[in-house]
Amino acid sequence: MSRLWWHDPFRMFQTNLREIDAGLDVDEVLNYLVEFGADTWLLSVGGILSNYPTDLDFQTRNPYLTQRPSGDLVGDAVKAAGRRGIRVMGRMDFSKIDHRRAEQHPDWCFVDAAGDPQVYNGLTSVCPSGDYYQVKLFDVLDEVLDRCPVDGFFCNWMSFNEVDYSRAYRGVCHCLSCMSRYAEYAPGESLPEDKESPGYETWQRFAREILADLTGRIRDHLARRRPEAPLVLGDRADIVFHEANNAVGRPLWHHRTSEAVSSAKTFRPTVPVLTNSVGFVDMPYRMAGEEPHHFAQYLVQAIARGANPSTYIMGTPRENPYECLDIAGELTRFHRDHHDVYRELVPAARTLLVRPDQFKSGATREFQGLYLALLQRHVPFDVLPEERLGDIELSRYDVVVLPDLGPLSDASALDRYCATGGAVVATGNSGVVADEIQLECLPARRRLASHDTEEAVRSLHLRTEYGVVPVVGAFDLVEPSPQAEIGQRALSRAPYGPPEKCYGHLELEHAGRLRASYGEGRAVMLPWTVGRAYREVGLSAYRELVVDEVLWAGGHQVGTGLPEQVEIVVGQSAAGRVIHLLNRSGDADQRFAEPLPIGPSWIQVPDAEEAQLLRAGVRLPVVDGRVELPALGLFDVLVF
Repeated sequence: MSRLWWHDPFRMFQTNLREIDAGLDVDEVLNYLVEFGADTWLLSVGGILSNYPTDLDFQTRNPYLTQRPSGDLVGDAVKAAGRRGIRVMGRMDFSKIDHRRAEQHPDWCFVDAAGDPQVYNGLTSVCPSGDYYQVKLFDVLDEVLDRCPVDGFFCNWMSFNEVDYSRAYRGVCHCLSCMSRYAEYAPGESLPEDKESPGYETWQRFAREILADLTGRIRDHLARRRPEAPLVLGDRADIVFHEANNAVGRPLWHHRTSEAVSSAKTFRPTVPVLTNSVGFVDMPYRMAGEEPHHFAQYLVQAIARGANPSTYIMGTPRENPYECLDIAGELTRFHRDHHDVYRELVPAARTLLVRPDQFKSGATREFQGLYLALLQRHVPFDVLPEERLGDIELSRYDVVVLPDLGPLSDASALDRYCATGGAVVATGNSGVVADEIQLECLPARRRLASHDTEEAVRSLHLRTEYGVVPVVGAFDLVEPSPQAEIGQRALSRAPYGPPEKCYGHLELEHAGRLRASYGEGRAVMLPWTVGRAYREVGLSAYRELVVDEVLWAGGHQVGTGLPEQVEIVVGQSAAGRVIHLLNRSGDADQRFAEPLPIGPSWIQVPDAEEAQLLRAGVRLPVVDGRVELPALGLFDVLVF
């Protein structure tokens, strides 16, 4: 088989249609997409509502299809798009059914612990364990494919619906299918009612496996029916999906898009990622366009890490001309015009930052603090989900950073990696089970005590190379192994008020840093939450301390005169070595402001005679191993 189309860079535009949009002017939308720079149209096709004349008795034809002479929006779109060289992918949503079919098939539906269904705006949520997903979904895909050559599918909201559209928590599904399947999965255990119930983590694993199995079956089914039609879904699909969005009331993590793309591309570098960027503010506010500077960050962060850009609007461009669409089109066309640069773009950093499992909520602040520290000190890094540690070749990296992860699911892989020349930097309680040190490579024998409450660490300090710093979060007392080099001694706690009594901080034997060799590699243990401290307090000393350990272990820092507000992302593509320079000076409290221009600077580069700066449109000589850079706006891209 020839190369499949989605293995080359592509650019998507999604029209998430209301039922009243069935009469849209197909050619008008396609004209807009061509000008925008998109070559793929994600169109609402079926599931809750069918935008084609379905003959399946469990599907609902859109009543507004009568506005079309053909009675078939999907067929009209596919034919017209084919004439323009635009692909059409089908957006499917199997998460809900109407009241009549819910009454006919209660076994398909979500049921909470009290036996109540989940009904929202007259639609009833269904459960992935039931036959609507497990059986009927495939009948719908077959009907669509029998009618027209759709170029792929995306399944929206394929989940267990713990949360509804109003963000109300509805708990764990207790339908008959879930109860039967869970009894086989966890014999003798009862289904938990909600996230506070015993066994919730076991249920989360159960739910993930149900969805992973279903994803695999859909993928295999499409491969048999139409190999040219990929599935866009989770990290086991043909194309990994990430929705870049905002949410009223959710604290903004400015690096969410970059982190998500990096975690997918690090796990499977050659598998395409689609970043579907939401053009409106939030689901309840779908008519309000996103701030253009905010939206620009979705696309810039996505393409820098190797994802394909996508813009998502409600209705049509005529109905909803969001303010952010101008910058969205500009960035989409940039991606189009530099096809070779983005073809086969894969991560090329030599430092790996492990992202905590979602159950380890306390570790998230540690992870984010270390993320910021590495970014600001210009240490390029990739992100990998903790559960994938045993699934990649760690030898791709010089250093692996573990942010307060606690017990690890695959410690042996890290020990082997370190013994054969890799380096591990572990913060907090990474690799600690009970009081035992799980990782052999870490330079400690056991944990003697854990101080992990606000009261337990209050007034606790460390004496470091950057002065005395406070411990924030947690501090473990550990017994060093014989070969450990000890630094950053703890100071004994003393009163912190009233001022007349604030003395008595004596240096102790307890280490805030332990270093040692292990086989052919190195290991560092910082048995306290330095990343969390940086995230919450912001002392630059925290950043310097942890980055110094990464560099001691063998991490690579890019030599540059650029300030900490410039993120440096290193990749490799069909065009050669690729370095994205992202101007993060617009990162502000709960928003993205317009980034300030950053004056001329320089950057050290790999062996090369010349570099191309794409957005500036200039070629730059490499003199004595470095490139002189002009002023930087939103972003630019160096190619060698």
